[in-house]
Amino acid sequence: MKRVMITIRGKVQGVGFRYSALQKANALGVTGYVSNRDDGAVEILAQGAFPAVDQLIHWCETGPANAKVDSVFVEEDEADEIYLDFSITV
Repeated sequence: MKRVMITIRGKVQGVGFRYSALQKANALGVTGYVSNRDDGAVEILAQGAFPAVDQLIHWCETGPANAKVDSVFVEEDEADEIYLDFSITV
């Protein structure tokens, strides 16, 4: 299993990024969460099979149609929590 924290910067809030990420993660079988950050970025904690998480990371480079992604930063996450689904958090 792979677990990463993804930070997406650019025009990523107010464009349906979180909802689209939820749909994409569910389609890939990835669990975790997506949330807006106070600094204007979107943050995704993703865990699942290596290829599925990698596909979600790749999707984040473009995001939904109205988004303009400037950068995607990915770091391995070592926490122990297990997520059973993917959700939008505030």
